[in-house]
Amino acid sequence: MFYNKFQDIELSALGMGCMRLPVIDGDDSRPDEAAVCEMVDYAMANGINYYDTAWGYHGGNSETVLGKALAKYDHKDYYIASKFPGYDLSNFGRIEEIFEAQLKKCGVDYFDFYLFHNVCEMNIEKYLDDEIGVRDYLVKQKEAGRIRHLGFSCHGTFDTMHRFVKKYWQDLEFCQIQLNYLDFEFQDAKSKVEYLNNLGMPIWVMEGLRGGKLAQSALGAEKILAKSNPDWTPANWAFAFLESVPGVTVILSGMSNFEQLKQNIDFFDEKKAISDDDIATLLTAAHFDTTGKNAGTVPCTACRYCTTHCPQGLDIPRLLALYNEHAYSEGGFIAPMALAAIDKDKLPSACIGCGACAKVCPQTIDIPGTMKKFTELLAGE
Repeated sequence: MFYNKFQDIELSALGMGCMRLPVIDGDDSRPDEAAVCEMVDYAMANGINYYDTAWGYHGGNSETVLGKALAKYDHKDYYIASKFPGYDLSNFGRIEEIFEAQLKKCGVDYFDFYLFHNVCEMNIEKYLDDEIGVRDYLVKQKEAGRIRHLGFSCHGTFDTMHRFVKKYWQDLEFCQIQLNYLDFEFQDAKSKVEYLNNLGMPIWVMEGLRGGKLAQSALGAEKILAKSNPDWTPANWAFAFLESVPGVTVILSGMSNFEQLKQNIDFFDEKKAISDDDIATLLTAAHFDTTGKNAGTVPCTACRYCTTHCPQGLDIPRLLALYNEHAYSEGGFIAPMALAAIDKDKLPSACIGCGACAKVCPQTIDIPGTMKKFTELLAGE
């Protein structure tokens, strides 16, 4: 494992993200404690010292299971990060209640890193409201030693990020952004990187594999890339790209099984060099993927914030994934086959268009509109 310096500490370049932990019987709200403990033990033994969780991950159970997995270790040997769940506007009046509960769930007296979570268009006014006082509360916790380092994560536009930083720059020590070679241009991550570099603010990476998409394929560029490193997997290329981005300090990966963890740790044994030509190849492949055959898809990363707000109990990330498959393959057989196995009251047509899901979507996807479109496409067949 190689490490990057952050102030006076060394952080593992690979951080363990705890949004996609192994679960029991496919139930996202039931992390497999035994499997998680095994993964954390291996991670600790092989150099990972940064663990990222959050209030809403795994239906509220990620913090608890991570806390149990880390309980056997001295806190000085690892760094744990959690976040204030601003993706749900109803949480803004509960900052103290939530923070105290998070410490208890994680089994710690302080957080090494704590973030304003998911700064975006839907919550920026709440975050900037002095009357609500999220910033004041978190700064007080830092002054009391219960937060060692304060930062923020951002899925919003560049302008939204700029508004947040402009007001709170004196309090912010790092920024976590959605960064990968697909989103470098597609979601203008490039501008965010340049802005943060100009500020001298270290970058934490989330969605480096775009919800696993970039672990499955290099978007058609495999043959060209193989000339440089024939043994690298698509995930390796995605990570190598991130290692080349100036300012990147921690790359989070939401590993959902032991084998993924082992493979990623093996790749992070040392910092990998990647040529300018290979970077250009990746960015060209990404551009084609978002403007060519894949132009009709939606940018869902399966964070599952939406599912906790759906009154119909729809598995929205699954339905959006099937929508993307349908759009990409222009129908095909995979999406219709999978939909045939889903109960009628859980199909896209069951969406009532209330919009509760869209209000908490970090990608600002028009989920009701997509469900309506999907329903119409299926009806037309």
